[in-house]
Amino acid sequence: MTGSLRRHLPGSTGSLLPAALLALAASFAAAPAHADACADIAKQLASQIDGLKVNFTAANITYLKHPAARELSIGCRGKDYSTELYAKTDRKMKPEFFNLVGAATALIFTVPKDDATTGTSRCLKRMGILRGNTITMRYRRLNLECTRTRTEASITVRRGKDE
Repeated sequence: MTGSLRRHLPGSTGSLLPAALLALAASFAAAPAHADACADIAKQLASQIDGLKVNFTAANITYLKHPAARELSIGCRGKDYSTELYAKTDRKMKPEFFNLVGAATALIFTVPKDDATTGTSRCLKRMGILRGNTITMRYRRLNLECTRTRTEASITVRRGKDE
């Protein structure tokens, strides 16, 4: 029964498999290479913020340099978030740090710069004797977490994957 079915099929399945593999290989060869999203965001930030330089990339985290921050990095593709901005400075924060974090947040998460600066500065300024050294808040669909120690203060800005 199967022998008679094979004789009546148009074309041979033996020639179909190599043709399919050849077409698949051609589609992968023609596809352009995509760069890392974090590296693209970092280059865009470096071109739009004065004094910001891309340092290096390791394990989905791109490290940046700026005179107003001790540490500055962009992380991509975490378990619960798509993109994350981390910035650290001295405990006594300067206005340049607020401007840097606000501008970077606005560019990364595509929110207005005024809103980004307002949200990040609210989080950083709330830390103190009454509210404690760790503040977690939500502002304009951004998750902000600010912490401080005796010598430094840091902020982490995230947006969830589902937003």
